[in-house]
Amino acid sequence: MDEQVLVKVREICIGLPDVSERLSHGEPCWFYKGKRVICMFDDHHHGADRIAVWVPCLPGVAAELVGRNQSAEADPNLQSLPGKYFIPPYVGVKGWGGVILGEGTDWAELSGLVETAWEMVKAKK
Repeated sequence: MDEQVLVKVREICIGLPDVSERLSHGEPCWFYKGKRVICMFDDHHHGADRIAVWVPCLPGVAAELVGRNQSAEADPNLQSLPGKYFIPPYVGVKGWGGVILGEGTDWAELSGLVETAWEMVKAKK
């Protein structure tokens, strides 16, 4: 399952202009023009019990996503999976968000988050 998830994330990231992949901190990462990270793969990073991605988010978006965790737990009819969002270590204080991947992943939603990260990083140039 992990390799299939990585392949899907790779397709999303590499499909964006000027994006390349290389290892960073032991994980596959995707960079805009080889310099700025738009997405980092989290394959049980530092022993975490998850496969996920970390992406830079617009101000307030990461907190909003984490807030959806509580809404999804309260309302089982929501599409979001409980606990699928988190604030990643190290970069969370800079506005990054984490998305747990696996069965039930909304790949269109993830694609939108990665595309937004790409737009943000591109605009900062």
